[in-house]
Amino acid sequence: MPLVKPFPELSEFLHLMGEAGVRLSEINASEGAAGNLSVFLGWHVDPQRKFPIVQEIQLPVAVPELAGGVVLMSGSGRRLREIIDDPTRNLGVVAIDPGGETGKLYTSPVKLFEKLSSEFNSHLAIHNDQVAQTGTNFHAVAHAQPRYLTYLSHIPQYRDEAYFNRHLLRWEPELIVNLPEGIGIVPFQVPGSPALQRGTVESLRHHRIIVWCKHGVVARSDVSIKRAVDRIDYLEAAAHFEYLDLANHQMADRLSDEEIRAICEFWNVHQTIF
Repeated sequence: MPLVKPFPELSEFLHLMGEAGVRLSEINASEGAAGNLSVFLGWHVDPQRKFPIVQEIQLPVAVPELAGGVVLMSGSGRRLREIIDDPTRNLGVVAIDPGGETGKLYTSPVKLFEKLSSEFNSHLAIHNDQVAQTGTNFHAVAHAQPRYLTYLSHIPQYRDEAYFNRHLLRWEPELIVNLPEGIGIVPFQVPGSPALQRGTVESLRHHRIIVWCKHGVVARSDVSIKRAVDRIDYLEAAAHFEYLDLANHQMADRLSDEEIRAICEFWNVHQTIF
């Protein structure tokens, strides 16, 4: 559902990105400077009061669907947990030019990064594809490296999408309700590469959260950046349960297929996993 006027102020999105970064740190999903956040706003925004330095940039991918909007993006090497302390030190704002091949990067004199995140290409491509598919004027993307999810993706059978979904979505009733289309699995590709970008865009057409095997996860939302982080939070809790069960000789009986289908029937959730 697109956002409608009056649109929230830029400062509200900056604060929400800060809160999202804190939560990812709290669940051990952004060690050091790991992870990145971005938000697309599909309306005119003037960021110069907070980000007065402007430079023309060539975008890493063409994003014609984003033309006229802006993308807020975390800087390379910045700690997500520190965004909330001063967003202008840790974020940049890119106004997308007509045609979607170039943009204007707005930054602050106090910024603590040289360039935007190394995953900027994937973030842009995800936003562009979702806007093209749905017509939304708002979209948020979060990449993080939660410990248990990342660990499970190092185990071969968990890199099978059907196996992964059936094993992780059976731990709490909330999981199938919040992730009814399941979790996508993207095989390992070099971080920041065009191959990773392509696999990510394709998988996120069908899912709201995906696993980058041996790397981390990516979640998206057309509601808020915190909703995207919620999906990581839910799934990391499931991965923790799965890890505990593996360590405890798989003694738990977990939610059965019948119990999960009963949950879906009661809450009118459409899913095809169980």
